[in-house]
Amino acid sequence: MRIGGAALNQTPLDWQGNLLRIKSAIEAARRKKVDLLCLSELCITGYGCEDMFLHPWVTEKSLELLSKIVPETKDIGVAIGLPVRMNDKVYNTLAFVNNGEIAGFYVKQHSPNEGIHYEFRWFESWPSGVVEEIEIGGRRYPVGHITCAFNKKVIGFEICEDAWVVDRPACQIAEESDIILNTSASHFAFNKVKKRQEIIRKSSAEFNCVYVYANQLGNESGRVIYDGDILIAQDGEILTSARRLSFADYSLQSVEIDFDDSSKSERNLFDQITTKEEEFPQAVGLALFDYLRKSGSDGFVLSLSGGADSSTIAVLIAEMVKRGINELGGVPFVLKLGRNDNSIPELMKNLLTTAYQGTVNSSGETFESAKQLAESIGATFYDWKVDDEISSYQSKIETAVGRTLSWGEDDITLQNIQARSRSPIIWMLANMKNALLLATSNRSEASVGYATMDGDTSGSISPIAGVDKAFIREWLKYAEKELGYTALSHVNSLAPTAELRPQDQTQTDEDDLMPYEVLQKIESLFVKGQLSPEQISEKLKSEYPKDKLGDWIEKFFRLWKRNQWKRERYAPSFHLDDYNVDPRSGFRYPILSGE
Repeated sequence: MRIGGAALNQTPLDWQGNLLRIKSAIEAARRKKVDLLCLSELCITGYGCEDMFLHPWVTEKSLELLSKIVPETKDIGVAIGLPVRMNDKVYNTLAFVNNGEIAGFYVKQHSPNEGIHYEFRWFESWPSGVVEEIEIGGRRYPVGHITCAFNKKVIGFEICEDAWVVDRPACQIAEESDIILNTSASHFAFNKVKKRQEIIRKSSAEFNCVYVYANQLGNESGRVIYDGDILIAQDGEILTSARRLSFADYSLQSVEIDFDDSSKSERNLFDQITTKEEEFPQAVGLALFDYLRKSGSDGFVLSLSGGADSSTIAVLIAEMVKRGINELGGVPFVLKLGRNDNSIPELMKNLLTTAYQGTVNSSGETFESAKQLAESIGATFYDWKVDDEISSYQSKIETAVGRTLSWGEDDITLQNIQARSRSPIIWMLANMKNALLLATSNRSEASVGYATMDGDTSGSISPIAGVDKAFIREWLKYAEKELGYTALSHVNSLAPTAELRPQDQTQTDEDDLMPYEVLQKIESLFVKGQLSPEQISEKLKSEYPKDKLGDWIEKFFRLWKRNQWKRERYAPSFHLDDYNVDPRSGFRYPILSGE
């Protein structure tokens, strides 16, 4: 039997687009003579519909589209994800369709409900071992913990989280199932693929079955990235895998399975990216690509300061273009962006517009860093001063309050007005170009509020707010040496600085805060490790001087608590690590809290 999986790059509520991609994947599978195909979770609606799942017309529309897919399944069995309403409750299901007939609906039993996931808000969980009936279009179908006969074999099912729990659905149907299909929407996180592969490999061995896994693909709805993993395993060995983080509309992999002798089954493994440094530009590049085209925007605008954060974003966009062209080819990539640029340099010039917005406190080093990086990647580069705007605001306030502002008394005020004065003009550029303005804050800054609200936090999206500053600094060195961005030598030679105080004060980020390495450890132990300040102190006491560590921990939590309101207002960010501090897709914390 030839068995396959298809990862689909769907968009919530894009009915016609989602339907087209499903039909295209089924037709491609048929051309490859695939007998059995597994699609991704909730692929008819898109996984990220959120509260729209509660609207009855959405489930009705899903069944309407399913009826249009069913005739496309002649001579092929397909698992198709969709929400189904039953007894006024909504369920996350997959329909198994075989040769133009619906065989039944499997219902997800275990819903994730932490951090980035919120499924209990929308979906009811189905009890293990229970099978009922549902009436659709005057016909009745089995629904629940079903198995289905197919080509003299028995198919069982799981949906995403079902496979990640101990008492999983497969345990109940393992003895009778020859094949288990898993439709999935498993979010990307650094190094997560290794754990996923181990689960699939072990599943095939433990349940003595062919285990088929098909994940969602792309930046579906703004924050979450899906890597499009497709895995088929037999007898404890993975037989096939797909190109992860692909720029394609869908990805299809299949293998010929010999059920009597697994050594005769086909192997078709794709070389995988394996390190965090490699995954970072792949994941963010795909996320930016999808966000750009799905939002209907014409490009990106970036306030390029010459520092680490904005430089990282500029390189990520260059990587997006490079990798997209390598995979799709120049013309297809350009057309998918909805552009008519005649050449790749022209594309990069029009796609990314940068501006260095200097003040009297800016240095020649950061200007050169920004200018040379922009030129090296082919981006449009502007530079201007915002001192006049700052002086105007400062003069008005000084007149109103009747005194002169000073660095001794008004340090934060004078720093913040510089960052905020840059925002209106860069927004003008973004509006003129129908472009996405990219905010440059990272996760470390978000944790301690080391960013000016309505200043450097301004933007449509915040591409690197899911990673810490310590990683960014190391990745820039990797990008300079391994990816060939030699212009990064300038930023890599500079200490991170906001450049908001007078130059004679030699301001640096780590002087203002603490070493970024320490900040990252405290943040991780608090958010991911769920430790108290006292427990964090105990954990780190052997690594750092007691007096300094105490000051750093006290400062972190003082800044963390008073800056939750900033995290609530950050532009949408991509989920990249195994945790994040975005309250919309990660760690939720009260805006007001006690000591």
